[in-house]
Formats: sequence, structure tokens, C-alpha cells
Amino acid sequence: MAEEDIFTQRLEKIRNLKEKGINPYPTKFDITITAEKILKEIPVGKVCVAGRIMTIRNMGKAAFLTIKDSTAKIQIYIKKDIVGDDNFKIFELFDIGDFIGVEGEIFKTKTGETTLKVEKFQLLSKSLRALPEKWHGLKDIETRYRQRYLDLISNPEVVEVFKKRASAISAIRSYLNQTGFIEVETPMMQSIPGGAAAKPFITHHNALDIDLYLRIAPELYLKRLIVGGLDRVYELGRTFRNEGISIRHNPEFTILEVYQAYADYNDMMFLSKNIIHETAKSINAAKIIYKDKEIDLFGEWKQLSIEKAFTEVGIDFLDIFSEEKLKVLARKFEIENYEKIPARKIFDHLFDKLIKPKLIEPTFIIDWPKYLSPLAKSKPDNPDITERFELYIACEELANAFSELNDPVDQRMRFEEQVKEREKGDDEAEFFDDDYIKALEHGMPPAGGLGIGIDRLIILLTQQESIKDVILFPLLKPLS
Repeated sequence: MAEEDIFTQRLEKIRNLKEKGINPYPTKFDITITAEKILKEIPVGKVCVAGRIMTIRNMGKAAFLTIKDSTAKIQIYIKKDIVGDDNFKIFELFDIGDFIGVEGEIFKTKTGETTLKVEKFQLLSKSLRALPEKWHGLKDIETRYRQRYLDLISNPEVVEVFKKRASAISAIRSYLNQTGFIEVETPMMQSIPGGAAAKPFITHHNALDIDLYLRIAPELYLKRLIVGGLDRVYELGRTFRNEGISIRHNPEFTILEVYQAYADYNDMMFLSKNIIHETAKSINAAKIIYKDKEIDLFGEWKQLSIEKAFTEVGIDFLDIFSEEKLKVLARKFEIENYEKIPARKIFDHLFDKLIKPKLIEPTFIIDWPKYLSPLAKSKPDNPDITERFELYIACEELANAFSELNDPVDQRMRFEEQVKEREKGDDEAEFFDDDYIKALEHGMPPAGGLGIGIDRLIILLTQQESIKDVILFPLLKPLS
């Protein structure tokens, strides 16, 4: 039957129900048990359960239905002799997709299936549209993302992914809270965006008549709190970057940022490893499969300097510091539009093409060039290299961390260099944040900072293909 015909037919059923004095959308229904608990405990006596009708098998004077709540599916049995002729006629106006509340006792069928024998029932919500493909699994990717509610109804494995996501985030918070960190909230709208190399979204505040930016990172505000004496802080929340959409990028995403006074990037390596271990344990994901290779997250975690990583692929590390030589390398390795992009971007493309595909086992890539790390502290023995790492697992960046730059004079000079990069056309370079400099001038203790991409971590631990598979409502281009 065509979708339009189904819609019209069900509207007519609503009219019939109302004529019989039945409200198709009542206020509430008191449940006493879940479907899962019924299946586990086989309770004695009357129970009340509710859920969406997933199947109907009407045999004339009786019917078997399957209903589904948020915990499980259970079979129910409605018999005309028990509920009465009038009520059975009302039941016959129900459709797959409707919500129903039932009261009755549990019994086992001849085949041994746990079933609820209905004594009373109530329509809780009349659906006007049919479930997709008779609910036997929604396969169309585009529909799954655009109409996530249908995806959740049709695909129980998708529900499990998002339950695991919730458990993982809860485990992260629990671990940080137990180790002395406090969760804070910093502005989502900022007058000066900072803390990452990214292009921000711009909005306008009418009352103040000023442009504001959706945050690209909470970093600079969290470090202001370190200045203020909060020695261990974290924020777990949404961040926004006006960039392309891919299987690893969504403009709105979830990030964890953690800052610890009197720590450095070595401490952040320890912390990131512990956070990922706790997260993996919470959802039984100690081992994952990547391209038929098993990765043991509780096995060895390697360290590799960025210098050695480039040397291993035949590139002189000193060439990385020359914009001219970077362009030569870009031409050699066929980087598109290399003449129109900043040195930082050329570096990123070279790294992604030559080094990232080799980083399957958990690996800390350490000691990054200063010109790529405007907020990181330089190494004592080499001012051009910073105490920074990126963590890679299964060829994906999961974390970025460094010993935080707390010298206000050095930070001012770095911001000035970033402004020059913006003037040259790099719209992802840092803005100059004078208020942040002023905060550093009041004194910030040595500190380590860590950022973990939560969506990418969930992709890894739940073995999904795309960031759209771990975000309930990913950004999609409107159909109209």
C-alpha cells in the first residue's frame, strides 16, 4: 500500500476510535515492569507493560502481538473471550507502529515462549506512518541518518552503539572525578575564538550588536581557570568548527579537554592512556579489529618522535621548517593546490599521506615543531620543538596534548606570528587574544593539557565506519 494511502487509512481509524470514545493519545500509563525484566524473571501475578507494536498476527478470535519497549521485545496474547467483543473490535483498529499498554499475567506457550495474556489494554499513541521495510531493518544509509528515530526502531545494534557511547562518557567523567578533577563549563559563544587551528562559525548578538563565534575549543578559558587556582579541571562538551564533512569530521562534535597544574606532556600521556583504558573497560572493548588486525588497547603503547617519523619515510626533518622545501615535497608527493595553502597545511597533508597510515598500534607522536604548536611550551634543549604529542590508534588521531606555554611574553610573540599568518590568508590561524595574555601575566603554573575527540574514540571502540554512526543527529544538507 502506498504511504499516502496508509496515512489516510490510519486517520480514518483515529476518527473511528474517537467515535467510540477512545482517546488515541492519552496522557499516561502506569507500567510496573519492563519487557526485559519479564523475560528474565517470569513474574507471577498481574503486570503492566507498554511498548510499540512490532508485529500483529490476528487469527480471528485471538491475536499474538510483539511489543517492544526500550529494554526488549515480548509477545502478548489478546483473546476476544477475555477482553470482550467490543474491546476486541477496538484492538482491530490498531496497527504496527502504535504504542499500547497492557495488563495481564505471564504464561508460556506450547513452544516455550514467554507471553503476556492480556486482560486489559489501552492505546497510548496511534501512528500515522508505517515503519520502514516492515521494520525488519532500515538499510538505506541516508534515511538512517536523516530519520534516526526510524533507525533506532529498526536496528537494535544501533541502539547498542549509543548505549555504549553513554556508558563510555559516564566512565570518563567517573574516572576524572575520582582522580581529583572537577568538571566546569566555559562559554560556547566567544568574542575571540581560540585554542585550535580551525575556522569558526560566526553569529551576532543583537542586544550588544557584536559578532560572536561558536567555540572551536574550550582551551583558553580552561587555562584561565588554572591561573585562577583550579589545579585540575576538565570540560566534556560540544565544539564547533566550520569545516568540511567527512567520515571523520562533523562541524558539531564532542571533545574532552583536561588541564592539570604542575604537570607536563609526559603526565598527559599517562592520563590519556588511563582514560582510554577506563573507557574501553566500561564497554568491553579491550581489543579491537582494524583491517583484519587485532589491536590490544592494553598492550604496548609506542612513542615516536615526529623527526624520526619523517626520517623513516625518507624526508629530512629540517626540510619541514622551510616553506620553500615543503612546497618541493608537496610537488613530489602530489599534494593538491599546495601553492595556495599555508606551510602548516602542507605539513598536515604530508603527515596524513606518509606517516598516518603506518600508525596502527597505539602510538604517541611526540615533539612537534613550534610553528605548528602556538600554545605549547618549547623543549628546554631546542626552542624550535615543543613538548607536544598526538595519539594515534588504528591510523586515526584520537588525542592532542602538550606542556602548556605559560610565558606571557613568548605567547604574545606566538600570537603575533599567528596574526601574520592570518594576514597571509590562513583563516585557521589563531586570533590574538589580549585578555588571555593578561591572564598569563598574572602567573600560570606549569601545566599539562589534553584534548580527546570523543566521537572518534567511540568510532574506534564500537568499530563503526563513520562519525555519523556515533552522533545521533549528524549534520546533513537539507533535502529542500
